Amino acid sequence: MQGKGQGKGMIKPAKLADAIAEHLETLIREGVLRPGEKLLPERDLALKLDVSRPSLRDALEKLEERGLLVSGRNGTHIAQFLAPIAAPLAALLQSDPDAPFHYLEFRTSIEAAAAKLAAQRATDLDRDAIRALAQRMRDAHGKDDPSEEADVDAQLHLAFYEAAHNTVMLHIMGALSEMLRNDVFYNRDRLYTRPGVRDLLLEQHLAIVDAVLAGDAEAAHAAAEAHVMFTLHTLREIREDDTRLEASLRRIGRTDLIETAERA
Repeated sequence: MQGKGQGKGMIKPAKLADAIAEHLETLIREGVLRPGEKLLPERDLALKLDVSRPSLRDALEKLEERGLLVSGRNGTHIAQFLAPIAAPLAALLQSDPDAPFHYLEFRTSIEAAAAKLAAQRATDLDRDAIRALAQRMRDAHGKDDPSEEADVDAQLHLAFYEAAHNTVMLHIMGALSEMLRNDVFYNRDRLYTRPGVRDLLLEQHLAIVDAVLAGDAEAAHAAAEAHVMFTLHTLREIREDDTRLEASLRRIGRTDLIETAERA
C-alpha cells in the first residue's frame, strides 16, 4: 500500500476511524486494493497507516458492515462484491453456446473505449505498468508458454481498465476478466493452438500498448477494436470447423445405427 503513495502521515486525526475507513474505501474504489486480496495483519496495517489499532479496528468494522471487507479466521480480505452476480452469471453463460460471441460483441466497444481513455488519462505509473506487462508478454511468447501468455493477457487488459481511470469500467470488467481467466467464455488453449493466432495476438496487444503509451487515443481505440473483432472472428471459425467435424463423424458412424446387408 505504501508504494502507491499511502503511508505514514497520510491520515490526520478528527474522527479517525471514519478517516481511515474513507481512505481504505478510496483504495478499494480506485482498484488499488482489489477484490479477494488480503490486508496486512491489524498490527502491521496500523503501523503502515500510522494509526492506533483501536481506531483501525473500528474502521475495518465499518467497512465490513458496508460489505467492502470480509473478516474470518484467515484474516481480512477485500470483498468480492460482484461475486453474487458473477457466479450465477458464469453458470448461466456456460450452458449457452453463443455466450462467447455475445461476450466479445460486448467487449468490442468496452475494450476500445478503455484503450482510448487509457491513452488520454494514463499516468507515468500506469504507463510503466503497461510497459512491464508488454515485456512479460513478449518473454512468455518467446518461451512458447501459452499459459503464462494467457495470464499476462488478462493482466494487460486489466491494466488498460486501470489506466482509463473509470471506476465503473474497472470493477465491472474486472469481474468479467476473472470469469475470462477461468475460461467461462471460451477456451484459450483452443484459440492459441490455431496456427498463427498467438503471433497475431501478440502483435495486436503490442499495437494497443504502443498507441496507449504514445497517447494516441484514436489509434488505441482502433487497435483494441480490431483485436477483439479478430478474436471474435477466429472463435467463429473454430466453431464452424468443429460443427463440420462433428457432422463428418456422425456420417462415418451412421453404419453403427443401420442394418446392412451383411448383418441381415
